[in-house]
Amino acid sequence: MALKVLAYHLIITAYGFWLPNDPRGSWSDFVRSWELLRFGEATKTDERRSLARKPHDRAKRLEAKKSLIRDADEFSGRQALAIAHGFADYCHRSGCVIYQCAILPTHTHLVIARHWYKIEQISRLLKGAASTALLNEGLHPFADVHYADRRCPSPWARGEWSVFLDSPESILRAIRYVRDNPLRERLPIQKWSFATPYRPA
Repeated sequence: MALKVLAYHLIITAYGFWLPNDPRGSWSDFVRSWELLRFGEATKTDERRSLARKPHDRAKRLEAKKSLIRDADEFSGRQALAIAHGFADYCHRSGCVIYQCAILPTHTHLVIARHWYKIEQISRLLKGAASTALLNEGLHPFADVHYADRRCPSPWARGEWSVFLDSPESILRAIRYVRDNPLRERLPIQKWSFATPYRPA
């Protein structure tokens, strides 16, 4: 029987948080940077559960981060608020429904209702809206770095991690996980005005 997707648990990460050749696995097909390639090929995986606690060579992972073009990004509280403004703007314009959101210093968790856009496109558009808000509020971490076309580098990593949710129970479980996620980093639970409470049919 085909899986009926009702919602998604989406994870997007800040630049430098999860490398394409992370020893725990990644969503990348290849490594773009020659300097980073010295630490291994891309570790593409189709695993849908979190790999954050998977045992790995932590020293090698941290050494690889030193080869990044820019320092790994870590969002401040003010930047997190600007990102939330971007998400709210995108929801208003697109009709995208976000049930739960946690914006952490190095990554963001969202539970998102199924939309007419694919989750990969929603991820790109959310990251774009957040980047625009960071620029508009003077908080973009790479605002002083520009490519030849005058664009500044994205504060987000390429790609995303998404889990398909096919039942009210799985949606509620993901919502609880995302709601409580800040507590794991000793941060307060977040309540965002753009989040729509989930009510199972």
